[in-house]
Amino acid sequence: MIYTEIEEVGWEHLLRLGEDLTFLSFRFRDKKERVHVMEIMLDKTYPKCPPAVSADVPYIFTLEWLTNYRLTNVVKQFQKHLEKLQEFWSTLDVIDHDLWVIYPKQPTRATCYRQINMGDDCFLMLFISATDPRSLPECRFMGSDHKVNLLRKMWRRNCKRWIKDKPVPENLSNIFESKLPAPPSVHVSDNQTECGICYAQYLPTDVELGASSGSTTDYTCDNKVCNRAFHSICLGDWLLTLTTTRQSYNVLFGNCPYCSDPVAIKVNVKK
Repeated sequence: MIYTEIEEVGWEHLLRLGEDLTFLSFRFRDKKERVHVMEIMLDKTYPKCPPAVSADVPYIFTLEWLTNYRLTNVVKQFQKHLEKLQEFWSTLDVIDHDLWVIYPKQPTRATCYRQINMGDDCFLMLFISATDPRSLPECRFMGSDHKVNLLRKMWRRNCKRWIKDKPVPENLSNIFESKLPAPPSVHVSDNQTECGICYAQYLPTDVELGASSGSTTDYTCDNKVCNRAFHSICLGDWLLTLTTTRQSYNVLFGNCPYCSDPVAIKVNVKK
């Protein structure tokens, strides 16, 4: 039954499937081409008991469930939830692009805050509302007492200038009466190596893994926007679970789990 329901969702969206068929993860792209992963845990009494859903979002939706519902019903509710969060993510994308964000270095889609460098050793922590992202955000200032007090006074005096139809950087410039620093040139670190499938930097030390035992990620998606790192063995195992994967000799041809761009990975051929 589970295989039939996966077929209804689309095998191309399946990321992982547990051996006992109670854990599934699917990947979907929203209208802005952002990649989202939804994880589903099935109870032994499924479908009488609703599945448990988790995802990289600021808050999860309340799953509506009837005993005749299927995985496609979960997917539709998840996609509807993604639609509600489009403005939230777009707001954060503008902040990341226009302002000097120093933390978090690699925010997830669930992260609601940004720490911004305001210059002169002062920092602003913004908390963006997931349900009303264009509203005046909560904030916290960091720096010397004297400078922080000046910034707080300016915030209180000018916060009424906040206009919801304007982007966050412009509103902040109006409040602080000066343009905030833009981000410096960023160079992608070669050390960014957490695997996009097993979520670990290093493979476990295991004799069965042979030369790959304890190794770090060794394959990176060629899409510069995605640039996701993987262990070759993890990516190969994942590609082998998909019916859309093609194989020529010891090379697997498929698509990146995150951006869907073409990937090709060598695998060990058992004789």
